[in-house]
Amino acid sequence: QVQLVESGGGLVQAGGSLRLSCAASGRTFSTYFTGWFRQAPGKEREFVAGINWRETNTYYADSVKGRFTISRDNAKNTVYLQMNSLKPEETAVYYCGAPRYSGYVPLTPSSLREYNYWGQGTQVTVSS
Repeated sequence: QVQLVESGGGLVQAGGSLRLSCAASGRTFSTYFTGWFRQAPGKEREFVAGINWRETNTYYADSVKGRFTISRDNAKNTVYLQMNSLKPEETAVYYCGAPRYSGYVPLTPSSLREYNYWGQGTQVTVSS
């Protein structure tokens, strides 16, 4: 069982930055693929970024490439999402997720169906 807790959300002006954290329980979290998703009001949850446990591969939605960076500190069981140049349309609840099994690398990291564990989310509000 993996429990995920997101933090770091808040209110920021357009063009500003935030760093989100996804802290996990469980000694084996360091071997889990982890993804960040977001969900705006009235919209479906969408993929933002993903990272494998070795940090050798990262994945990004086209809309955030060059502005967002996903990373992890396995010693701290934490995955981060550095978000720069934020836009008002990126206002959403941001979630981190992990698949059912450690060591598993999703064939499609952007697919919600690849993830079984989710945190409660952290609100990010970008003002114009």
